[in-house]
Amino acid sequence: MRAVSDQRNRHGGRRRVLAAGLLAVVLALTSACTSDGGKEPGWQGGDAPPDAPKAAVTIAEPAADAKDVPASTGITFTAKEAQETTVELKDAAGKSVEGTLAPDGASWLPAGALEYGQTYTATVTATGDDGRSATATSTFTTMKKPANQVRVSSFLGDGQVVGVGMPLIVKFSRNVPEDYRDDVQRRMTVTSTPAQEGIWRWVSPTEIRYRPKEFWKAGSTVSYRVQAGGLPIGDGWYGRADLTVDIKIGPAVVMTVDNKTKRMTVTKDGSVIKTIPVSLGKKSTPSSSGTMVVIEKLRKTVFDTFDELGPEDGYRTKIDYAQRLTWGGEFIHAAPWSEGQQGRVNVSHGCVNVSMANGAWLFSNTRIGDPITVKGTERKLENDNGWTEWNMSWDEYVKGSALPYEPAAAEPTAGPTVSPEITPTP
Repeated sequence: MRAVSDQRNRHGGRRRVLAAGLLAVVLALTSACTSDGGKEPGWQGGDAPPDAPKAAVTIAEPAADAKDVPASTGITFTAKEAQETTVELKDAAGKSVEGTLAPDGASWLPAGALEYGQTYTATVTATGDDGRSATATSTFTTMKKPANQVRVSSFLGDGQVVGVGMPLIVKFSRNVPEDYRDDVQRRMTVTSTPAQEGIWRWVSPTEIRYRPKEFWKAGSTVSYRVQAGGLPIGDGWYGRADLTVDIKIGPAVVMTVDNKTKRMTVTKDGSVIKTIPVSLGKKSTPSSSGTMVVIEKLRKTVFDTFDELGPEDGYRTKIDYAQRLTWGGEFIHAAPWSEGQQGRVNVSHGCVNVSMANGAWLFSNTRIGDPITVKGTERKLENDNGWTEWNMSWDEYVKGSALPYEPAAAEPTAGPTVSPEITPTP
């Protein structure tokens, strides 16, 4: 594929900072690659001959004749005095490889992992304002298919419709060492329409999540990609394959529970659609105050705490319309046994109790990823006890990124942006 970088547009346009990292640009000043540069035969350096083109270009990586190059490799180069730069990558049979230039115009990334054990030739052409071009080439060979491969998976599947608080969740089948996480994150991009600023945060060595700065806009389309195929992930391990997922954001259904009033207020796209009496956790087992999201929905289930609490304090109870909020076992669910206390007094073991009718209504009107905020209880929500992305301030959240965060410039209102088993307590 022939990719073009217009340097005039790049320097004259507004800078856009993307929350999801793109390929890092390493501007090497030396190269084993060649450039015609317009130099006369026998020219040894110093000032360029009078008839040399103004533009000059060198390829930094991969170096000419390099062997065992990772299949994830990009092309990085330095182009000087260039008004336009084009990049082509072809395999040994002359077939072009699809790819795109990075926004800074100084690097290029294939659309997917290259084939293992194959030879490729990269050609970078820089054209100056004099209309003359300089060209650099690099022929290299990718490594053999590695035996140690890391699988990359997504919690969400293609076409899924989720709530406005849903984080994007990507997992790795093996720990990603800290000094490799920035490289991995550079290969993770998020595109949303309309445009929304966000960032990835490492939750553990095997899991990374993404949230926008504010709740997703209702009706948004979101696509996220991990270009992990052939990517070195430390200790001789490499990404097995790339991953791409396309999802859609549903209506903005937001739940707010106030312990003072013992009421849940439900809004949809900013308008109140229902107010529901609730009973929260009693003083010995308080509900958590904080912002959570619906993790899973169970039409019917059984809460069983005998193994954890023993025969005296444990219980085994059939539950309807359960919506998980924390890994520690807090749910919204129907509780017909506490309907007389709902709206007046807290009697649960930490869950948000509602009536059977309200439980059914909530269950039919919510999605995975819909947010709920509980206020005024005796216990604060612990971060990462569930999908607690929205329980953190933005400044706190970005600290979990392996790449520095830079605030995005103002974006237009439309257009894409190019990122255990537990015991429930009723």
